[in-house]
Amino acid sequence: MDLDFTDEQREFREEVRTWLEENKPRETRPHDSAARREYDLAWQRTQWESGWAGISWPAEYGGRGLSLLEQLIWYEEYGRAGLPSLDMTFVGLHHAGPTLMARARDDQKAAHLPPILRGEVVWCQGFSEPGAGSDLASLSTRAEIDGDHLVVTGQKVWTSFADQADWQELLVRTGREGSKHDGITWVICDMKSPGVDVRPIETMDGGHDFCEVFYDEVRIPLDRVVGEVGDGWRVAMATLSFERGTAFMAGQVRLASTVERLIQMAGERPGPNGRGSLLDDVETARRLAELRAENAALRAVTYLGVSRAARTGSPGPEGSITKLYFAELEQKVARTAMDLLGRDGLRMVSRWDTGGWSGQWLTAFSASIGGGTSEIQRNIIGDRVLGLPR
Repeated sequence: MDLDFTDEQREFREEVRTWLEENKPRETRPHDSAARREYDLAWQRTQWESGWAGISWPAEYGGRGLSLLEQLIWYEEYGRAGLPSLDMTFVGLHHAGPTLMARARDDQKAAHLPPILRGEVVWCQGFSEPGAGSDLASLSTRAEIDGDHLVVTGQKVWTSFADQADWQELLVRTGREGSKHDGITWVICDMKSPGVDVRPIETMDGGHDFCEVFYDEVRIPLDRVVGEVGDGWRVAMATLSFERGTAFMAGQVRLASTVERLIQMAGERPGPNGRGSLLDDVETARRLAELRAENAALRAVTYLGVSRAARTGSPGPEGSITKLYFAELEQKVARTAMDLLGRDGLRMVSRWDTGGWSGQWLTAFSASIGGGTSEIQRNIIGDRVLGLPR
């Protein structure tokens, strides 16, 4: 793989960097869910109107039709600009959109892809259940076929932004024969349908991003099934491959920027016993150098994944390596920050996270759970990448 960029790609990077600096939102992202929806969609519309939405999406769906390398450059500059890598447009842009492009019918693509890019709709993900989180194939939300509809009954949990979402990528069980991976169906659910009950889960910081969703005989037209009835596991694996592959590039750049910020701060803070700076302390310098090196390794692994996806047209199971490494490195960086800052970390605002250094530390614990636990990622790597015996 060639890790260098062409002159045209370097010019593209400068164009991206300039546009983001001149147009990125200046106001703080609101805490209220409804206000966040408007804030996030307005920013997406700004990107769309200026021709920066969907860098690698096909032009027929409103994208620019550029390569994954240009998309990578966009994510890198987006993260470098300090913009959030996870907002209410995330599921539509990084889960539902790519999955629809890979697996949906033409009429489904035409109906749903352009509104995602134009910043008109919010999507959420209906995968996890109280008894089926990392073991997703154990899901029990059932759907019975009644004429030309699916009738859905069950519950989903940890559904980010469900209270503000228009559409949901929903996994339901339509059959119980064969293995537990069989009989699962991926369907597009209208969140305003009768029988859908969304209950926000308040977190300790007062946020309501997570939700429970209950389905009481919700009728979903069969023409909203993506793929075939009973073939949802294959479609879901495409969704998760995109999530674990390239979706968090901006977050990785933000993490590398956080490390550089910590190095700067260590040079400004007094060292042990007041002698020199923290950066003069050998152990502190070693920890920070290790974090910088590990971020460089993560970037190389991500580039490798992008190169493979460019050849095959879709991310592979190697994305689990990136997801696992990123999650554990994110926690390591947050833990190091709190160790270095001590009690000051409880009140200091992080340049890269509006929740402060302590908020960044607390949020990091979810990194090895959301999108599939680190244990699940290791199983996938062993089975599908290394070919180890079960």
